Amino acid sequence: MKGSTYRRCSCRDPKTGKELGTSCPKRNSRNHCTYSIRQELPSREDGSRRSFARGGYGSLKAAQADLDHVRALLGLADSDDPEGTDLIAEMLAEVSRERSPLPEVEETRRRLNAGQDLIGSLTVADWLDRWLMGKRIRKSGLNRYETDIRIHLKPHIGNRRLDRLRVNHLSEMFTDIRDANSQVLEDNAQRRAALDELATVPWKGVENRARRKTMKAAIDEMPPFRRITGPATRQHVKATLRASLNDAIGQQIITFNPAAHVEIDPARKPKALVWTDERVTKWEQTGEKPSPVMVWTPQQTGAFLDFVAEDRLYAMWHLIAFRGLRRGEACGQPWSETNLDTHSLTVSSQLVQDGWDIEASDPKTDSGYRVVALDDDTVDVLKRYRERQDHDREKWGTAWVETGHVFTQEDGSWLHPGKVTDLFERLVGASGLPPIRLHDLRHGAATLMLAAGIDIKIVSDTLGHSDTRITRDIYQSVLPHVGRSAAEATAKLVPLQRKAEAKKAARKAAKKEKARKAAVKIDGKARSKAKAQAKGALGAKRRKPEK
Repeated sequence: MKGSTYRRCSCRDPKTGKELGTSCPKRNSRNHCTYSIRQELPSREDGSRRSFARGGYGSLKAAQADLDHVRALLGLADSDDPEGTDLIAEMLAEVSRERSPLPEVEETRRRLNAGQDLIGSLTVADWLDRWLMGKRIRKSGLNRYETDIRIHLKPHIGNRRLDRLRVNHLSEMFTDIRDANSQVLEDNAQRRAALDELATVPWKGVENRARRKTMKAAIDEMPPFRRITGPATRQHVKATLRASLNDAIGQQIITFNPAAHVEIDPARKPKALVWTDERVTKWEQTGEKPSPVMVWTPQQTGAFLDFVAEDRLYAMWHLIAFRGLRRGEACGQPWSETNLDTHSLTVSSQLVQDGWDIEASDPKTDSGYRVVALDDDTVDVLKRYRERQDHDREKWGTAWVETGHVFTQEDGSWLHPGKVTDLFERLVGASGLPPIRLHDLRHGAATLMLAAGIDIKIVSDTLGHSDTRITRDIYQSVLPHVGRSAAEATAKLVPLQRKAEAKKAARKAAKKEKARKAAVKIDGKARSKAKAQAKGALGAKRRKPEK
């Protein structure tokens, strides 16, 4: 294809503004003009022409070097590869339009052979949009990805080229996110202080009303209350980016995933703690929970179940407390998968809350599909609940909503998971027991099973975990008496000399104490006998007749 280099003068006529071109009087000066190149490119499918043109070279040598570079790129595609030829031609046309640097020949060859984009102009934001559109997961998961992308990823790295994204770019992003928390906390404190001050201003009086109006206007100008981006959220943002970049590697768009190598603060999950007497006392004094995740003792769990025995949803609280179902699983459990004759139920669906909307969904994970064994008491509780539900069905008549779920509203319609949580919190508050979350009943069920000596694998399967390590890490909250028994059993395994000496000294002390008590007992008997003899002699003397 035709290509050439040529000199060009950009001087213009001061009167007309047109370029002088070959009529420029300085054209023959050595350093006056610049060099340009032009290379014809293969025509488009519709027959329209396209070309590569670039100017501003200071020397003919530099211009010729770039022209050779363009021709080398055109030669990468075989003559019998029209698709490859078109891709390279379109790449060169775009490079010419954008005035961007010519891509390296070998890198372009690698991209062409791998089926990747040749020019690499795809931005992170463009790729994230494309990736999100291709995801086929439940709505709540999509919303979580969309939130991470919209709030964090696009504002910080969205305009960067995908193929040029590096680990240091992500480190800077997470540093900025963490630093922004300080500003959020400061803004929240200022808004809270302004609202507290507003609450002290009386409503009555012209001056007070004017002051309140001014203060309200100032508060409206303040940033709204916001949540900080904690370590767990930052880890989720990283996971979202890592997943999207892995898919980009799978599609051969990029070859390196910087999100897999960036280091950020770990998210430490709070450990579950048991409400011991000491912790309950401190909570009653201060109102503070020792941990966000708290577990009732067996006695406290029993007290709660006794307190809510007459509640319409008692069977649900009972099932979660003993069998550890998740909230959505309990709300979405169908009667068709609940076999009271065989003392089992199969977890096969759940109700998922998305914002305030709810939708039916599959279990959280593949391991969430599971068969849960039921004890006799739980079966009796569910049978009584079913009888009550049958009575409600007759009472509502044609207005009854047949969902087929075990736990429903009074008219048979779906239970809203958010309302179930609110009801549980009110019941806990009314019971006077130390507070726990509804999900903590699941923690409690796991703890009770472990305390009862149930094999960890059975506990894991009952809870629907994919790995027993998850069960150990999250749910193995040791109850006080279980921990003490374990400590005693462990200590007995190690024979220590001081223990033997202590036991020998204790036996010797006990023997000595026994001898002392025996001596005291004998001495006491002797004194009692002597006293009795003395008393008898005195009595005889008194009874002796006078001469």
